This record gives sequence, C-alpha cells and structure tokens, in this order.
Amino acid sequence: MKKREKLVPYLFLFPAMLVLIIFKLFPIINAAFTSFHESTLGGGSTWAGLSNYLFLFRDATFWKSFGVTLKWSAIINPFQIISALALAIFVNKQIKWIGFFRTIYFMPIVISLGVTSIIWGLMLNPNSGIINSMLCSVFKIPLQPFLTSSKQALWVIIIFASWRSIGYWMIFFLAGLQAISPELYEAAKIDGATKGKIFRYITMPLLKRTIAFVVVADTCANFLIFSPVFILTKGGPQMSTNVMMYEAYKNAFLYSDHGLSSAIVMIIIFVMLLLVGVEMRIFRTDY
Repeated sequence: MKKREKLVPYLFLFPAMLVLIIFKLFPIINAAFTSFHESTLGGGSTWAGLSNYLFLFRDATFWKSFGVTLKWSAIINPFQIISALALAIFVNKQIKWIGFFRTIYFMPIVISLGVTSIIWGLMLNPNSGIINSMLCSVFKIPLQPFLTSSKQALWVIIIFASWRSIGYWMIFFLAGLQAISPELYEAAKIDGATKGKIFRYITMPLLKRTIAFVVVADTCANFLIFSPVFILTKGGPQMSTNVMMYEAYKNAFLYSDHGLSSAIVMIIIFVMLLLVGVEMRIFRTDY
C-alpha cells in the first residue's frame, strides 16, 4: 500500500510531464538535430556538421539581430520588473475600488496578443492613427513616424509589450507582498523604522524568491519575442526590430533554410540559459 501511495504524486504529474515532453522537450531536441543539417533543393536535408553555426558567426545579419535582441532585453526587462513591482505596491493598499484597479491593470494580458498588436498598429499609423491625431490637436506635436522610423520602432514595441505585460507580472509581486506577515511591518513601525528602511530590510529580502521568478520568467518571455515584431514591423525599418526569433522565422519560412533557422534557435536557447543561470545566481536565497 505504501508503494502505491508513493506513486500517486507521479500519476498526477504524468499528464503535465507528457505535455512538456511532447510540446517543449521534443521540439528542442528536434531543433538541435536539424541545426546540423542543411536543406537540399528536393526538400530533403543532408548532414552539414557545424557549417550552419560557422556561417552565422560570419553573418552580419545574424549579429545585427543578436545586437537588437540584447538591446531589447537590456531595456525592457528592468523596465517591466521595476514598473510591475511599483504597481504591485500600489494595488496592495487596502483602499476603495482597489479591486477594480487590479482588474484594469491585469486586463491587457487577457486580450489576444495578435488582436492588441493589430489595434496598436492602427493607432500608431503615422497618417491616420489616433495617437498622432491627439499629439497634433492637443499637444501641437508634429506627426511622428513611430513604427516606420528606425529610431522609434523598437521603443514603440517596448512600450507596447510593457503595457501588455506589466499587469501580469504585477500579480506575482502582489501575491509575494501579501504573503509577508503584517506583524513584521507593525513591529518595524513601533521600532521607529522609516518606510525606506522597511522596504529595504523587510519587503525586499522576503520578496527575493518572487523577484527571482519574475526576473527569470520575464527574461525568457522577452527573449522569445516574435508576434509584435511580425505583425507591426516585419523586422524593420532598416532591421531596427529584427530580433533573433524573427530572423529564425525568416530563415525557416521565407528562405526555406530550416537548418540555419534551427541553429539560430539553439543559440537563442543557449544565450537565454546563460542569462537565466546568472540571474538565478544573483537572486539565490538561503531560506
């Protein structure tokens, strides 16, 4: 009977593990295998060894997309995490209508990414978009190119992606904040601690695990950005938004070079795991 009881947790985990193996692990293994092949004219493939990786290391287009991805991640990750934490601290207060505000902030993530991307594309149209109309009529600012400008396009997508994701990460921070015992705050106030010291010595240490999770998850999500780039800019203008995932898509579905595309995907996974490893090291806890 004891052996059967030990098997019960694994039986509950089996469906989830099966889904992960089929839809996560198997595609990664298949991509790794495909990255060592090159496509032939007949639609087949032949063994190419490391030639795809060697080509990428000499390819200026790949390095451009690599640089855009790193720039994208370096800007959007801290911005989203800090904004989500600040928002969580605000909505953690027990004030009137706070439930309504929590819902409003969380709403963008509920709407389909494709739908929101199309709507933002219409609003940001340089000629007929509502945002340019408001800037001209209310603030007397000239028409802005937004997504058609190599200097503005990446920043616009950063703002769009942050608008959609900050409320989502806020929920995790809110759960972490509500898990902290109010008695700790009360004791600190009695001892005369200021709000700054309470935040530094109570909130942040006890929120460290939550911060670690959000940092890792947000890094992975942003490193794999694709849909907004595909819908809004197609990697342009002048490759200013050509992130690595979109470069992998182009090689697979526009140039029919699945080996090169898989090699890019494997490099993405390697860099992402490297970043996650560093983040886990920084935010590790001893409790």
